[in-house]
Amino acid sequence: MSKIARKIAVVNTIIRPVFKGKLLKVFVKKERLPNGYLATFEMIKHPGASLVIPFLTKNKIIMLRQLRPVVNSYIYELPAGTLDENESPLSCARREIVEETGFSARKFTHLGKIYPVPGYSTEKISIFKAEGLKRQSRIVEKDEVIESRVFTRTMIKKLFKAGRIIDAKTISALAFCGWL
Repeated sequence: MSKIARKIAVVNTIIRPVFKGKLLKVFVKKERLPNGYLATFEMIKHPGASLVIPFLTKNKIIMLRQLRPVVNSYIYELPAGTLDENESPLSCARREIVEETGFSARKFTHLGKIYPVPGYSTEKISIFKAEGLKRQSRIVEKDEVIESRVFTRTMIKKLFKAGRIIDAKTISALAFCGWL
């Protein structure tokens, strides 16, 4: 075996940092695939997130109309947020529902997890159903422009069919709870 072949055979995974921001860390990852190919990936390390489906009643949920400057548009989505350091997904869900809707919930049910963009990010979102809502003081963050709205299942289906619900995490969560 040549020196080059031996050197490549030793390389299983190499991760090199490229960028470190407030929320995201970007890395270049070189990894030997099972077929022997040495592949290079650009990877975003994300701390994870939680998403909440706030049920006011069996047939009414709270959704947000939120400004997303990155895509230069307002979009309909469910309350969600990034986990703080050492925060559990459930604690994050409890915090986010109050921050974004002004409601707390008596009961949280974990419905599942998704990887929204596994081709380039480690982000994993835990999805929770929230019931027994109680009005609280809403904590408005300065970098968020959010309007809470109440929707019925029929309204959600119409919005989705019209192409008005385009947020992947929201679509996944609505499918998890049987609304799509």
